[in-house]
Amino acid sequence: MNTKATTPVQNAKVRTNEKRKTYDMAYIAVFTVLIAICSWISIPMTVPFTLQTFAVFLSVSILGGRRGTMAVLVYVLLGAVGIPVFAGFTGGPGIILNTTGGYIIGFILSALVMWLTESLFGKKLPVQILSMVLGLLACYAVGTVWFMFVYMRQTGAVGLGTVLGWCVIPFIIPDAVKIALALMLGNTLRRPLSKIMNNAQG
Repeated sequence: MNTKATTPVQNAKVRTNEKRKTYDMAYIAVFTVLIAICSWISIPMTVPFTLQTFAVFLSVSILGGRRGTMAVLVYVLLGAVGIPVFAGFTGGPGIILNTTGGYIIGFILSALVMWLTESLFGKKLPVQILSMVLGLLACYAVGTVWFMFVYMRQTGAVGLGTVLGWCVIPFIIPDAVKIALALMLGNTLRRPLSKIMNNAQG
């Protein structure tokens, strides 16, 4: 049986790729925890007011689209299986299937929209602003449709204007502030953190 021997260069590439994957998982885990911590800072409302949106934007801004989206996805999956990472230290499929669950699912779409926008147009400041605004609108859209569907099944008819008044309009200004903070911190921290990540990955 003949086997093709690997060269030192090939072995080095394999080790580098394995190291990069390990560090990627570590960065994703750190920002998954950050999103969870920000979700616990909560003001009870029809849709709890939290810093989740800020953490989602910051994760994609610093980690980039792929790793940032993975951090958001892992966060949602952890909560869906019952780990109490959602607002109010809650978790489980019941939270996802309830009226506000669509806004949690919408975080994944937000990250995907940001990833796509910045992949197409780069990471200049106007593009970052556009990507976050589009991501926020995507989250609003999914969450509002989900809220109306579940609410009508559980309670009865409800108008779009009513749901927007409950779940979107009160959050527009706070979410705009979160976007501004995420832009500021993301652009401040991205370069030094990127150097640390690149050096660690060697």
